[in-house]
Amino acid sequence: MTDKNKRYLITSALPYANGPLHLGHLAGAYLPADIYVRYLRLLGRDVVWVCGSDEHGAAITIRAKKEGISPREIIDKYHELNKSSFERLGISFDYYHRTSAPLHHQTSQDFFLHLYEKGDEFEEKTIEQYYDASFDQFLADRYIIGTCPRCGYEEAYGDQCENCGSDLSPMELIEPKSTLSGEAPVLKTTKHWYFRLDKHEQWLRDWIANGQLDGKEHHDARKWKKHVLGQCLSWLDSGLQARSITRDLSWGIPVPLQEAEGKVLYVWFDAPIGYISATKQWAEENGKNWEDYWKGDDVNLIHFIGKDNIVFHCIVFPSMLKAHGDYALPINVPANQFLNFEGQKFSKTRMWGIEQHVYLKEFEDFPNKEDALRYALLRNLPENRDSDFKWDDFVDFHDKELSDNLGNFINRVVVLTHKYYNGKIPESNLSLKDAHPKLLSLLDALIADLERFSFKSASQILMEISSYGNTFLQEVSPWAIWKTDPESQEIADCMNACAQIVALLSVLVEPFIPFTSPRIRELIRLEPVTTGELQNVLNDVREGNALIPAGHEIGQPTLLFAKIQDRKDHSRLDIIKRQKDHLQAILDSEKKQERSALKEEIQFEDFTKLDLRTGTILEAEKVPKAKKLLKIKVDIGLEHRTVVSGIAEYFKPEDIIGKKIILVANLAPRKLRGILSEGMILMAENEDGGLGFVGPQSDWGNGFVVR
Repeated sequence: MTDKNKRYLITSALPYANGPLHLGHLAGAYLPADIYVRYLRLLGRDVVWVCGSDEHGAAITIRAKKEGISPREIIDKYHELNKSSFERLGISFDYYHRTSAPLHHQTSQDFFLHLYEKGDEFEEKTIEQYYDASFDQFLADRYIIGTCPRCGYEEAYGDQCENCGSDLSPMELIEPKSTLSGEAPVLKTTKHWYFRLDKHEQWLRDWIANGQLDGKEHHDARKWKKHVLGQCLSWLDSGLQARSITRDLSWGIPVPLQEAEGKVLYVWFDAPIGYISATKQWAEENGKNWEDYWKGDDVNLIHFIGKDNIVFHCIVFPSMLKAHGDYALPINVPANQFLNFEGQKFSKTRMWGIEQHVYLKEFEDFPNKEDALRYALLRNLPENRDSDFKWDDFVDFHDKELSDNLGNFINRVVVLTHKYYNGKIPESNLSLKDAHPKLLSLLDALIADLERFSFKSASQILMEISSYGNTFLQEVSPWAIWKTDPESQEIADCMNACAQIVALLSVLVEPFIPFTSPRIRELIRLEPVTTGELQNVLNDVREGNALIPAGHEIGQPTLLFAKIQDRKDHSRLDIIKRQKDHLQAILDSEKKQERSALKEEIQFEDFTKLDLRTGTILEAEKVPKAKKLLKIKVDIGLEHRTVVSGIAEYFKPEDIIGKKIILVANLAPRKLRGILSEGMILMAENEDGGLGFVGPQSDWGNGFVVR
């Protein structure tokens, strides 16, 4: 279990303040961190969780240029939007900072100068860099797009291909162009400062692969995710290079050197320092010492990120911290992979997906909308591989697990306690420890999953605990015993045990569905869960103590989760249907857009050269050794024609005999598989690639001209 003598500093990737965040972001770096931090708090650990808006870099200026406003207006707008959405979804940061804050500017500049003054961590280089002559501006990596040399994606950025994830430099792009003017950039000389990442390669390898730092065990490398280790070791095997940490930009943190006028710190240098400045701000406002959470052997630093940020958090930022010399390095970086949406990547331009603030708006009339979303995402977390969010799954997870399992069990316990004991917990000499060892095994498994960042599995065990309660209640069936022996101790033992399980669940659900926990606590009339509550509960269960005392009076039953698939009330299902209809409209629109473009204009005389005749198919058979071809005999009134047509994958020969068709009768004959084909049957193709015959009405004869 986590060390009670350690201080925990938890970070989540700073989201760019250039747009709203979607559900994929939530599942990547924020919901998992929130679960883990809530778990640490319930154990009474000393933990601080920081995050904030990343407000520098080319992405911000590009968005500002597109909208015709200043970068400041962009960051203010999206900082507040994303911060508010996080809060409303129960993402419980201790501090949500922003990199435009003066404290962050000062912290970043001080960090740079400390490394600069060491003399061997940076090197200066005069290089050729792409320049947009029309805008009279050097181009940051994100201002340049071109074809990725690795996968051929035609809109890769100058620093990274978002299709294959490759780390790139602008010089590697094929046919680069400026995103400002759309023109091909030119090369021009400029000076930049490079962080000597290459000099840190040896210790990084030992630290990442073996968990060793300066000859001592730093962390257990076996607990790192395989895809994190794999990506890091692949980078190290390729050899590390000095990395530019300055840019020619007007928006950002000025490089604090006289000879660096007009240059700012590269956003990937200043952004992770945002974790430090956020901690400083939190400490200043809470009377704490920020260094206690960043320095010393008693600090556990953990970064929650998506897989696209692995290299920066496992190689670049640790090298910066080690080079500085005073900071703790992360003991784990449990990076998640990507969440897709209904089988496709989230796409702002296609409106494919749903953003956090839009979800909150669209589902404003949906009860438990926050926990319903958290739970659906939790059950689909892309912890070790990409996963997929589907609205049908959302419904199933809500109705079958939250409603039918968890909600139903708690409701039955409350209803039966009122029925048999007037709402008071009955006396029992049995404890969960003695009577329900399987339950304690499940509890241990849940804790173990939380410890190793397996939150999806932990949520399933949570439901197993609820299922255990449901099964136990059903097996005892106190309602059957009540009919003949209402004073039976077996009923009292059963209802007492079930009440203990409800009390246990009221604490266990808090990290996962935190809006539901206080509702359960209110239902059984216990105080809301507080810091250290889980540790107390674990101690009590393992010692055989009751979590809710005999004689304690609980509240009246209330519905925790109103089902979406409800025969009497379609209001919640209608909300889901609107989302599915929205997606279907996008697909339908794209199918229309995919129809072939009109061909070049022709003259009337060109059309009259075609001799189109009505006809009827008389015979059809497959062409031997030809998967796609049918040999067809057609009656066109004047004569019978043999036609070879590539439609065998769509039609069986016996199904098309008697079909009315249109034949191009004056097409020059040609041999196909040794068969002379004397014309072409007209077909129409739909958006799915399916074929259909083009023909006259069924009562038309053969050989008539189509004009």
